[in-house]
Amino acid sequence: MAKVTVRYWAAAKAAAGVAEEPHDAADLAEALRAARERHPGELVRVLQRCSFLVDGDPVGTRAHETVRLADGGTVEVLPPFAGG
Repeated sequence: MAKVTVRYWAAAKAAAGVAEEPHDAADLAEALRAARERHPGELVRVLQRCSFLVDGDPVGTRAHETVRLADGGTVEVLPPFAGG
């Protein structure tokens, strides 16, 4: 298990009620599952529309189970942003 920091932006930050938090997870799917369990409700809905960066790299359409996390890494949770 890697110890990672999950950072929430915009609507995800509002739904989680925190800007960032630590999680122990081997892959992105585990980290997101832990976030949903910790913050049931609005964050669950927001996460369905988000894109993700892992250590600065876009996840894109890769299956979340295939995105391995490194100890000390960062997951950025990016909801759709309005504007340009």
